Amino acid sequence: MENLKKIQSEIEYLTKEVDRHRRLYHEMDAPEISDFEYNTLYYRLEELEEKYPQFKSADSPTAKVGGAVLNTFEQVVHTVQMGSLQDVFSIEDAKAFVDKIKEQMSHAKFVVEPKIDGLSVSLEYRDGKFVRGSTRGDGFVGEDVTANLRTIKSIPKMLSKPIPFLEVRGEVYMPRESFERVVARQENEGAVPFKNPRNAAAGSLRQKDSKITAERGLDIFIFNIQQAEGVEFDGHAQSLDFLKELGFPVSPSYKLFDDSEGVVGEINRIGEMRDKFSFDIDGAVVKVDSLADRDELGATAKFPRWAAAFKYPPEEKQTKLLEVQVNVGRTGVLTPTAVFEPIQLAGTTVSRAVLHNQDFINERQIAIGDTIVVRKAGDIIPEVVSVAQHGGGEVYKLPDVCPSCGSAVEKDSGEAAVRCPNIECPAQLLRNIIHFASRDAMDIEGLGSAVVEMLVNNKLISSPADLYFLEMQQIASLERMGEKSAKNLMASLEKSKTNDLGRVIFALGIRGIGQKAAQLLAERFNTIDAVIAATKEEIGTIDGFGAVMAESVEQFFARTQNLHQIERLRTAGVQMQLTKQKIDDRFAGKTFVLTGTLSQLTRTQAQEIIQSMGGKAASSVSKKTSYVVAGEEAGSKLTKAQELGVTVLTEQQFLEMIK
Repeated sequence: MENLKKIQSEIEYLTKEVDRHRRLYHEMDAPEISDFEYNTLYYRLEELEEKYPQFKSADSPTAKVGGAVLNTFEQVVHTVQMGSLQDVFSIEDAKAFVDKIKEQMSHAKFVVEPKIDGLSVSLEYRDGKFVRGSTRGDGFVGEDVTANLRTIKSIPKMLSKPIPFLEVRGEVYMPRESFERVVARQENEGAVPFKNPRNAAAGSLRQKDSKITAERGLDIFIFNIQQAEGVEFDGHAQSLDFLKELGFPVSPSYKLFDDSEGVVGEINRIGEMRDKFSFDIDGAVVKVDSLADRDELGATAKFPRWAAAFKYPPEEKQTKLLEVQVNVGRTGVLTPTAVFEPIQLAGTTVSRAVLHNQDFINERQIAIGDTIVVRKAGDIIPEVVSVAQHGGGEVYKLPDVCPSCGSAVEKDSGEAAVRCPNIECPAQLLRNIIHFASRDAMDIEGLGSAVVEMLVNNKLISSPADLYFLEMQQIASLERMGEKSAKNLMASLEKSKTNDLGRVIFALGIRGIGQKAAQLLAERFNTIDAVIAATKEEIGTIDGFGAVMAESVEQFFARTQNLHQIERLRTAGVQMQLTKQKIDDRFAGKTFVLTGTLSQLTRTQAQEIIQSMGGKAASSVSKKTSYVVAGEEAGSKLTKAQELGVTVLTEQQFLEMIK
């Protein structure tokens, strides 16, 4: 007899996991796993729910389409639902889908086209003029992103024929070339790069500032007519031909077939062509061509019965591991990278893949000279899956000293990462200085990543403290700077010396210490010398600090190189004590969460005001949250606050409270 309690537990776990990953993908544009891994979880849940319906949750993710609307833009109700398709993962299932329909209607024909991996949108035209564009959302209600869609050059703003009304559906995507350019810029600026082009396209289309969208190089393919006035069609292929005449960029390859043999052949052909496309596809779509046949076949509660999406499995190839290179990141983490004989994967030549950490290497027993299996996670990020054949060498071990500065590396208990503790390590320099100068740290206006890079490359600075010993003429001599820019930067540097102690501590880049924790340290100890002298036990008594954070602070200030930096900052005149005093206790015992963009205050300013009035600024919403302050583009935190019944304040209401 099956263990029903175990099955119920698995269903509950899968329900939470699938819903979490669905939200990350559709609502937050921040997927953590590949489509293949998500579908494995999804279909296991669906299989169990079908077999044990008594354990199915009322709000199971298997009954949902897409994601919720996030109140970022005005809502658009879709007159024609923008549904999703049923997925098939094997050639046998694709063949069975076609054969089943042929049994019902022997005359049926099928259109096969690539499935573009992007963000689904609706475009509306009146009298041939583009009037509105929206995202799919949950299929019934989406977001109005007209201004951002207007920046996509391939979307016709006026059709070649004045159709009274036309609504089409398409897929906005980011070409691989644009994606590589955007990611390179993000990495250079020290920002978290997009994981894949789909994620990048979704994030770019939801920008409040359409100028940012325009810079991202988005494109679109139109693949369906949702509704039309003044024109009629018999089949899907005919409608795509018509859309092409109107000036739309339609699916790059669509062909008609009479039977499953032709359909399967085209699926395989598109799969072999994946490398040659300038954009990502994650499958091939098979659709019944006749619109009358579609009406007869109908739909289930979730999917049309006349279409299916074949999903290609991740492509894997074997190659020889030649060496392991070790890079040092901003926080000092040593990251091993596999360098192997070049292979072709998902349209590009690949010769490197991150090995993450020593635990990852040990689990797979990776050694130089091994034949390894490599794939692209989500068809973008190369990863080593396993070892196909060992070459006889010893399992690779990360070095005991930093490859950049020679300092002994450290590994904390309970953490997989190995790191260099030297704040003056050259490999950490660029990103350390960018962090030091950032808005939430020392807020040095005019010192962006490009200027920092020029200063470092010209050997004018080799640590954050060096910034305060620069001379105006040194800055003015840099390319594209000049005397005016140099004067402004010098003034900004001078102004930053008066920053409060909390900002200075955050700017130092202590591992695990964010803005809030840095401010708490400043308020508890008042001076940098008191923080340096504090033991981890004393630090651990601060509300919100754990043992790991306390130990991280103690270790940071125990290192000679770090104390040297602090002394140089002190010599330069940087403020080393708490100056901001508590105003009153009106928010004592109250916890605030800020979400969205505030128009009259920066988020950091708002947090400082809350803390100066005795309140606590938290980063996530819970039942203990007193207020959520919602600015423009408020997202999932606002949704959660509404679900939990937490009081939501507008920015104006918050400003009234702090008068």
